[in-house]
Parts: sequence; C-alpha cells; structure tokens
Amino acid sequence: MIIVRVLSVLALSAAPVSELRGGIPLALSFGFPPFAAIMLAIIGNLLPVLPLLLLLKKGEGALRKFPLFDRLLTKIFSRARRKGELIARYGPIGLILLVAIPLPATGAWTGAIAAVIFGVPTKKAFFLISTGVLIAGVVVLLASMGMIHLFTL
Repeated sequence: MIIVRVLSVLALSAAPVSELRGGIPLALSFGFPPFAAIMLAIIGNLLPVLPLLLLLKKGEGALRKFPLFDRLLTKIFSRARRKGELIARYGPIGLILLVAIPLPATGAWTGAIAAVIFGVPTKKAFFLISTGVLIAGVVVLLASMGMIHLFTL
C-alpha cells in the first residue's frame, strides 16, 4: 500500500499541470511526514525535467514536421514565451522565479520549455529549475500545512 502512495505522489508531482502543487498536499493527506512529502514531491517534479530539456532541444524540429505536434508545441511555446518575460528581464534569477512561483502555468515544465526557448545550456537550466523547484516546494509545504500566515504577521 505504501508503494502505491509513493508512486502516486511521484506521478502527480511529475505531471505538467499539478507538479508539486498537487504532490505535496497529496503526500500530506496520505500521512507522510512533511520532510518525506516535500522530498517525494521534489523528486517527482524533477523527474521529467532533464528528459524535457534534452528532448525539446533535439526533437523540436523533428516534431514540428507533424501537424498535431506542431500545433501543440506552438501553443506550449507561446505560453512559455509569455511567462518567459521574467527570464528575458532577469536572466537566471528569472528562470528560478518562473519555476518557484507556485501558480498555474509556472513550474518545472514551463521552466524547461522557457530554458530551451531562451537557449539556456542544459546543465545550467537543470540547476536553475531545481533551485526553483526547491523554493516552490517549501512555499507549497508551508501553505499546505497552514503555516504561511506566520510570515505575514
């Protein structure tokens, strides 16, 4: 039973829409301690990042030959370009912020796409995205535990 819960948290955290914003609350609802919840969600959120960076850099041209993939990539890349204003303005810190802000259409997936669009080298992009995921994980964990109000006093 525990393996199913671990895999559920990893899968939800790896998914492009929910990412760790969904994985951490799920882990906490399963009764995982906060440290285990954040670690599972971060690992799950980072699982697709390197393959995304590599595949998007190498495979974009090949995928665009197919109309379905061309439309999908155009939609995804245009969303990332809109969100990528942070990167254009602030460089590496902008990529971290793009990933760290736990809102819809931000996160590791969008960060990976934006990194490819803006030509960030793969190793640097992975490091910056990982940093953003760590920050987002802490924010989501605190919010999920109802402790975010401590910082607003």
